Amino acid sequence: MITLRRSTERGAFNHGWLDTRHTFSFADYDDPAHRGFRSLRVINEDIILPGTGFDTHAHRDMEIITYPITGSLAHRDSTGSMSIIRPGQVQHMTAGRGIRHSEHNASTTETCHFMQIWITPNQKNLEPGYDQKEFPLDTQLGRLCLIASPDGADHSLQIHQDVRLYALRLNETREVLLPLNTDRHAWVQVIQGHVTINGLPLQSGDGASLSQESSLRMSNRTPSELLLFDLA
Repeated sequence: MITLRRSTERGAFNHGWLDTRHTFSFADYDDPAHRGFRSLRVINEDIILPGTGFDTHAHRDMEIITYPITGSLAHRDSTGSMSIIRPGQVQHMTAGRGIRHSEHNASTTETCHFMQIWITPNQKNLEPGYDQKEFPLDTQLGRLCLIASPDGADHSLQIHQDVRLYALRLNETREVLLPLNTDRHAWVQVIQGHVTINGLPLQSGDGASLSQESSLRMSNRTPSELLLFDLA
């Protein structure tokens, strides 16, 4: 069973400094039919203007993953971590029993475009933590690149939930297969491009949930970039 979530159906807000799209309910956007999928709680697509960003604020009991698309993002948090992330790098933060952080566009001339993902952890009151890893863009080209997992397999970021998150880039037209156990679920988020998922066409900003499917077959019609979640 596949359920589509079209880009045009997402919550959309332009705050001047921030242009954002919410796949699931978030902040002032509440859609009772879309409050997450399995342990996947938030998929936000954000574009922030040069020299602006999210000032220091608090989170708890959430696994937060930031995936840059273009530009650079400066991070600070209450664990003492400070970093700048760019495309080809991914950031993970365990909010746990409480963490405060800020995210700002690191450039004064270019916009920053990124995805922020929240996953509900399998435990509460965890020790807050931060990690950042390199995933060179060529390792995502034409094949699934594991960027987050519960066991840190293949040098991925280790998260506190039974979720495996893959990044995939397709330039030349081809098909990529992700086998699925029929007792698991999947979510596909198209960042850019035009793709076909198990025969259904999706384009930039579209998402889809899959349940009781034995595999996820992806092919592209244009250069494309996707995130894929294998979920319990």
